[in-house]
Amino acid sequence: MDGNGRWAAAKGLPRVAGHRAGAEAVRRTLKAAVKAGVECLTLYAFSSENWRRSEEEVTDLKGLMRFYLDRELEELAKEGVKLRFIGEPSAFGPDLWERLQKAAAKTADNDRLTLNVALNYGSRAEIARAAQCLASKVADGQMDAAAIDEDAMGAMMQTADLPDLDLLIRTSGEIRLSNFLLWQAAYSELVFLDLYWPDFDDAAFQGALDQYAGRQRRFGGR
Repeated sequence: MDGNGRWAAAKGLPRVAGHRAGAEAVRRTLKAAVKAGVECLTLYAFSSENWRRSEEEVTDLKGLMRFYLDRELEELAKEGVKLRFIGEPSAFGPDLWERLQKAAAKTADNDRLTLNVALNYGSRAEIARAAQCLASKVADGQMDAAAIDEDAMGAMMQTADLPDLDLLIRTSGEIRLSNFLLWQAAYSELVFLDLYWPDFDDAAFQGALDQYAGRQRRFGGR
């Protein structure tokens, strides 16, 4: 979900206004995903690299997380959305981390759509942790090194209980993955859109789904 800051700058607004508009785009996208019958939607909300931003901006982002979590939780629960998180959200502090855990627990039994939010997430770190876990199992004699394969690595990913990633969408005109779901995106379809995230709407989402539907997925087989 890229381009909040540039959207705000283009309109002469503070960066936090871009993040607020981005949060509204999340609401629109979630509704569109439910309507389209999407099974699982993952949002890159805060990367592990975002800590490099100013303290003021990080504080604003955490405040927005609290605000929208409090405002939207009941609606998510009513719509049958299951909320879960990947990354290391505990780094946001005990207050916000407790709110996130309670929100996940409240929606745990919902099955209409899984909303997977990446917070303090970096894909390289996720892959490194998976390798560490497998190395520890080998060192403890719980598995043989020869048994480490793609399935074993995949089982260590934070998304192991989610469906395979079919479609990855990036906004803002940038054409890169920026450390997002690198393992999971190995055979996903990629769509790069030349619009800022706050301008992402139902039509843009449907357009990305239409692109996906029109592609042939061969998985290297032919």
